Parts: sequence; C-alpha cells; structure tokens
Amino acid sequence: MEEKIIEKAKRVKLLLLDVDGVLTDGRIIYDSRAQDMKFFDVHDGMGVYLLKKAGIPTVLITAKGSRAIKPRARDMQVAEVYADVSPKSAALEKITRQYKVSLEEICFVGDDLVDLCLMKRVGFPIAVANAVPEIKNLASHITSRLGGRGAVREVAELLLKSQNKWEGLVDAYQA
Repeated sequence: MEEKIIEKAKRVKLLLLDVDGVLTDGRIIYDSRAQDMKFFDVHDGMGVYLLKKAGIPTVLITAKGSRAIKPRARDMQVAEVYADVSPKSAALEKITRQYKVSLEEICFVGDDLVDLCLMKRVGFPIAVANAVPEIKNLASHITSRLGGRGAVREVAELLLKSQNKWEGLVDAYQA
C-alpha cells in the first residue's frame, strides 16, 4: 500500500458512505407494491460495525431515500443516515460540526456523478472499483472490490489497519 494512502487513512475520524452503488450493487428492484429492495453485502456491514467498535463512526448520505436503508443502517450500527440530500455537500457543514471533525478527517466513498461534490471536498475520497471515470479521477484510492460486493469492508480494513486497530478487533473474536 502506498505510504500516501496510509497517511490519509491514519487521519480519518469519520467514514461517509454513499448508499446506491457503494453499500449496494446499484440494482434497485421494485416489488408488486412498488416498494424498492436493495442488495447489501454482509461483509460490508461487519466492516462498518468494526469501525464503530474502534471509535470511527459511519454516516450514510444518499440523494435518494428508501425504506430499505434505515433497517440496514440500524443493523450495522451506523451513526446517522442523511436521505434525499441534494447536493450532498449541503450536509457537510452539519456533519463536521456534529461529529467534531475537519474535512481532512473524513473519508468518503462514492461511485457516481452525484458524489462529485463530496469527492472534491473531503480529505480521503475513495471510489469503488466500478465507479464512473469522473469519480475515479478524483479519488485518492480506488477499491479492488465492487460497490455492494465488499468495497466498504475493504475500506474499513484499510482504515483500521492503518490506524493499528485491526489486530485488537480480530483478537476479540478469537476468545
């Protein structure tokens, strides 16, 4: 891993995640009652949970709301969900104030054009492997895994290992 990436990861005190295309694989399925369903990866959820245990909160931010997001966020113990936010950068000031972090201390993971405004402002912008080129061009790091297919877990491990918190978390599961 590049030293520059590790240094950025060491500074992170808050993980900010897009939902569709990052926490999900981007597919949206509608049932017969026009309710949407989303696919989430269990490993991504464990990564978010481990970050919380290590003192790094995760906040979800999405331009499109969905009933499926809040139960999943609760399962992962996400600190907060910002839904129906456009532009997403409109919530940044509130987030930095509420969590007492600077923009440099925020890692944001995005995948599509609605994420450009955040990618430009945070200290550690990350693109998932299947992000659009415009997002990849702004990213400090690009995951090897696809959105909704372990990319968030990959980011969580990068942050935790860079901050020397990974081994202690793993040890807790070996008792």
